[in-house]
Amino acid sequence: MMVESYLYEKENGVVKCRTCMHYCRLKEGQWGICRVRKNEGGKLVVYNYGLVSAINLDPIEKKPFHNFMPGSKALSFGSVSCNFRCDHCQNHEISFAGLDYPYLRELSPEDVLEMVRSSSADGVSWTYNEPAISHEFYLDASKLVKKHGYYVTYVTNGYMSHEAIEQFDVLDAANVDVKAFSEEFYRKICRAKLDRVLECVEHLNRKGVFVEITYLVIPGKNDSEEELRNFAEWVAGVDKRIPVHFSRFHPDFKMLDVPPTPVRTLERACEIARNAGIEYVYIGNVWGHKYESTYCPNCGELLIEREGFYVRRINLDGSKCPACGYRQNIILQSSSERGSSQ
Repeated sequence: MMVESYLYEKENGVVKCRTCMHYCRLKEGQWGICRVRKNEGGKLVVYNYGLVSAINLDPIEKKPFHNFMPGSKALSFGSVSCNFRCDHCQNHEISFAGLDYPYLRELSPEDVLEMVRSSSADGVSWTYNEPAISHEFYLDASKLVKKHGYYVTYVTNGYMSHEAIEQFDVLDAANVDVKAFSEEFYRKICRAKLDRVLECVEHLNRKGVFVEITYLVIPGKNDSEEELRNFAEWVAGVDKRIPVHFSRFHPDFKMLDVPPTPVRTLERACEIARNAGIEYVYIGNVWGHKYESTYCPNCGELLIEREGFYVRRINLDGSKCPACGYRQNIILQSSSERGSSQ
């Protein structure tokens, strides 16, 4: 299904897309960097409305979210294409696919709501490939599921425009993948700009969206102590209560020659982040590691015990640590949240 973009303007015979921070200016017949938007007759036409490549019921921890709705289930949707071109993309089968991908199916917002209901999910997660390039459909579907009491989350590369963030006013939480803390990495490996990602995180945080950040630690690419320290100090400057996930790299796509991240490197990244004042620091893709779990940043009490993506125990007094009373930056699910809204 094709629809007109919700965010663009006309400028001297071209259209300027305002959906992501590439702000593509397109002449007649040109496609955007995302490969799903095209200037047709002076209108910015969106070709991927309702097109879905993957649907799964996932633990929210798999996104990963550790401080937002721990233990809940998110019905997760992905489409095709991306506005980045990362050499290490771990979902490249769909992120580098086009609109001719053979496993696409077309859904309506009402279909999404019915799937969420029938799967007994607690919310939706727009994920797998970059959700911002599906802005129109995800916004429409999100408004509908939110109306019925379900939460809405994004797993994103952080290139949403300020206008898109403002328009997407039903977004509850976003996990932003900050891929490195150098402009050179973003330019060479992602074909994007770091400063725009940082802008996006800051804007989401100001907007009141619950933010978590994932930093995939790649040996020899973005794992120097100086870079990790600069990243951690930036996060702490934005909000020291933002949870940070240091995730283990595995060889993929065009980085098959790069080895997996040593666990000690991830542990050192956690030390650097804590020294910078970040309250919640996690290690990802290392099943059974103690830093999968959540600890009180004030006294060290174990608050949420995890094994992999699964919550074994939640030890909280409302939103407070049961040992010292420190108020946590953790949003728990209420059993009466949806109530009669369904």
